[in-house]
Amino acid sequence: MATAIAYIEENTAMQPSLDDVAGAVGLSPHHFHRLFRRWAGTTPKRFLQLLTIEEAKRRLDESRSVLHAAFETGLSGPGRLHDLFIAVDGVTPGEYATGGRGVDLAHGLAQTPFGTALVGRTERGVCHLSFVDRSAEGAAIALAALAADWPEARLHRDDGAAQDVAERLFSGDRPPLHVQGTNFQIRVWQALLSIPEGRVASYGDVAAGIGRPEAARAVAGAVARNRVAWMIPCHR
Repeated sequence: MATAIAYIEENTAMQPSLDDVAGAVGLSPHHFHRLFRRWAGTTPKRFLQLLTIEEAKRRLDESRSVLHAAFETGLSGPGRLHDLFIAVDGVTPGEYATGGRGVDLAHGLAQTPFGTALVGRTERGVCHLSFVDRSAEGAAIALAALAADWPEARLHRDDGAAQDVAERLFSGDRPPLHVQGTNFQIRVWQALLSIPEGRVASYGDVAAGIGRPEAARAVAGAVARNRVAWMIPCHR
């Protein structure tokens, strides 16, 4: 599997198919897909998508256009890159490149069984959930953290909408998520969501599950950066 991962990483710009990767390690596509998923905790296609997003973000950080970023990562055009960003990160390439410019973000304080929480939500889903103390200073600190994650978004307060989200969440419903982070952080958060309730997983377990067994400390950092910890718990 290490050889397969290296092959995908080295050939990301070629967008290798399942048959290509399986052939590179001498396995049938079906057998390889099953082994890869069991070993890495994700599918070869999903892993390629995550690598593609990571490379596209690097291009966008270098002020490359969305068009150039798409072609330079082996995609057929900006539409493919747009769809991939939405599917993986919940934001468009343009929104990522501009720190949330053009994104309307409603935030508000809500009462939960565990105390007061600051809830942030975009049209695509919940992007922030943090518990705060009842002081004005505590709420201000939480709001500053939210604004730092989305520096160019249009923030507006809506306590009613926040309370609606909280009531859905703590009644067992799970609203859609709209989380923003690095490719590595999002891979960690996705791995946390896959941990069954009542199951214990160490940082090392999560690191191995995303194909980065040497990155246990980095996993710990990604867990700390999770802004929706109730919905993407670090333990169950």
